[in-house]
Amino acid sequence: MRKFILDSDWWTDCDDAVAIRLLCNAHRKKEVELLGINVDACMPCSIASLDVFTRNCGVEIPLGLAHDAVDFPGKPSYQEHLAHSGKVLRHNIDVPESLDFYRQILKEVEDGSVEILSIGFTQELARVLRDPEDAALVRRKVSHLWIMAGKWDEEGGKEYNFCLDPLTRRSGHELCAHWPTLITFLGWEVGFDVITGAGLPENDLLRQVMNDHGSVDGRASWDPMLVLLALIGDPERAGYRCVQGRASVSADDGSNTFAESADGPHRYVVKTRNNDFYAAAINARLLL
Repeated sequence: MRKFILDSDWWTDCDDAVAIRLLCNAHRKKEVELLGINVDACMPCSIASLDVFTRNCGVEIPLGLAHDAVDFPGKPSYQEHLAHSGKVLRHNIDVPESLDFYRQILKEVEDGSVEILSIGFTQELARVLRDPEDAALVRRKVSHLWIMAGKWDEEGGKEYNFCLDPLTRRSGHELCAHWPTLITFLGWEVGFDVITGAGLPENDLLRQVMNDHGSVDGRASWDPMLVLLALIGDPERAGYRCVQGRASVSADDGSNTFAESADGPHRYVVKTRNNDFYAAAINARLLL
């Protein structure tokens, strides 16, 4: 069975919740094993709200938190309500720092058995690479990094997860330069016009999340499209073609570029189907 770790900002946007519902449902149905979720942007109710949400999805897994990642801008729009929507078993103080979270999980799994999904900021993944022993652990245990970040269409440019602030810009640069496994990028241009998460039952906590965010009629699908792509595992079958090469992120302004190469260590995906194809595939997997 394929094994995943998710790295999420779980912050101002609700597409993280849609993505996590997809993963939790796949885990509960024993399609994959979700080993844990790390939260890379910290607020007072980060773990409380995620704990309530994942257990409502029928999943109890390890959680980690970047305890010092508290300076990201924006006001969280649904987490406080979510944290009061069920019994909370864990708070921020109860879970390990992100680096310890990754060390604990990776040391316990077989070599080459883990795939990491990144749908937030990249500073914690970059941090794992800075210590030689940790970097060696990643190289030995991780087979693939799937990441929602960047803007990889013909225009190129900048995208939030890389360019938010100096920390995300620097970590994006380090990740592209030093991550030791294949990286598959799904960019902003892929998910902005695919709308998912509408029409959920009234008593569904995900519907509450969407409503609190102001997206009860659905939201752009950057994060759930990345998760669905990874769950399927085969980009062609998931409705994409891949462009192979090497990605770079500027440490100065967070802009991304891509140099095509048949033997490059990176690839980004381009949609080959209409938007309804992806939206229907995601929505079909959301109900508990």
